[in-house]
Amino acid sequence: MSTVALVGNPRPKSRTLGVALQASEAVNERIGATGETETVDLSVLAPDLLSAVPPPGVQQALDTVAAADVLVVASPTYKATYTGLLKVFLDRFGAGSLASAVALPLLVMGDARHSLAVETHLRPLLVELGANVPSPGLAMLESQLADAEEVIGAWADRVAPQVAAFLASTSTAT
Repeated sequence: MSTVALVGNPRPKSRTLGVALQASEAVNERIGATGETETVDLSVLAPDLLSAVPPPGVQQALDTVAAADVLVVASPTYKATYTGLLKVFLDRFGAGSLASAVALPLLVMGDARHSLAVETHLRPLLVELGANVPSPGLAMLESQLADAEEVIGAWADRVAPQVAAFLASTSTAT
């Protein structure tokens, strides 16, 4: 089983990356998954994402995301939604392309008024791409970062049974 953290923050080594990795570890722990989480940090790929033909690094990132069993999709909240950087990357996938993955949307935000963005903006995009998207997504306030382990743990407790059920259904179908 492979877990991938896809991070749409334009800043390298961002807090969003840290939260995404913590969320991946928490879910993996609860479903009994072993192995390292692969990371696709779009800040590294940003200059090449708009190329008509994806350079090798972008193609490798696309392949990594497409092969994920569990995909944590994380972004800071910009203008009440996910970043354009994440959108540009995900636009390279066709409808249904992520049907073999369970995707966990995660937004880091400064204001609680944006907390619905994870459900109203990021979730529908992942569903359009065919991913199974358990509920709820994680809306992490910057003010909660000091308590990230507790917040992420409570969220992982809620979504892990759904993740495990999806993974079990796909493993018995093959």
